[in-house]
Amino acid sequence: MPVSHDILRAYVRPRTVMKERLSQGHREDVALAYLMGACVLIFVAQWPKLRRDAYLETSVDFQSLMAANLMAWVIVAPLLFYGIAATFHVMTRVFGGQGTWYTSRLALFWSLLALSPLMLFHGLSAGFIGPSPALTFVSALVVAGFVWLWGNAMIVAEKGVYRDA
Repeated sequence: MPVSHDILRAYVRPRTVMKERLSQGHREDVALAYLMGACVLIFVAQWPKLRRDAYLETSVDFQSLMAANLMAWVIVAPLLFYGIAATFHVMTRVFGGQGTWYTSRLALFWSLLALSPLMLFHGLSAGFIGPSPALTFVSALVVAGFVWLWGNAMIVAEKGVYRDA
């Protein structure tokens, strides 16, 4: 099944989709592809806002903003997300989680990829509307979507059904 179809399904049945992801076995290449895909899409989602910032603030060059965001989202963010996944895996182990390092990573990385449509919507809102109550609402929607997706994915990931081979 295409990833784009699973992203849409994840908003309705996130646990089912996560179980399907885990049933594919230990695929570190797939987890990394989810993470890099999510980071690239989130980077692309920032373009309208960056364009707006460069237009409104003439002392800031658009290319400089793009380069800084590219570095942040494609180089630095993946490393931070690996750390976040490890931290939350340790925290869930303390509270009785049965998952593995891989399942914790996959839960976070898949949730980020599934969040990308909301991030694209947020980027458009930030670029075309700018700071406003509407952008605040969209930001809250993004946070709620991430909590929904990652929370459900972590529940499945830490049940301990999947074990590394």
